[in-house]
Amino acid sequence: MSIRVVRLGSPREPDEGLRIGTVRRPPRGVPKTRFAALDYYDVWLPEVAPSQELVTLALRSRDAKAWRTVERRYRAEMKRPEASRLLDLLAALSHQTNFSVGCYCENEERCHRSILRELLSERGAAFS
Repeated sequence: MSIRVVRLGSPREPDEGLRIGTVRRPPRGVPKTRFAALDYYDVWLPEVAPSQELVTLALRSRDAKAWRTVERRYRAEMKRPEASRLLDLLAALSHQTNFSVGCYCENEERCHRSILRELLSERGAAFS
């Protein structure tokens, strides 16, 4: 059992399991009834997405220093009790079932999902 970190909208992998969207906003122009069919997500979990202010900052970050600021601020947001409990839950579930978490960004290295992967790993999550 394990977690996969994916780009939302990409084709699903075999045995990927439930796909969880860790994004602030649903995909634009896509009816809710089509989210899963179009490989976006089955369940939306915006509580572990960066704040809208931080999303804007991340999209504007052009160098390593700016990205470190994004990382530091996202980690601070994920220390809030409700977000921290959800991260603990996801890490624990990774030992019981397959599922994936993801975002729309093309480059995982400049996306909160790279930090989310680290946060889950620090909590003992299993990855595939």
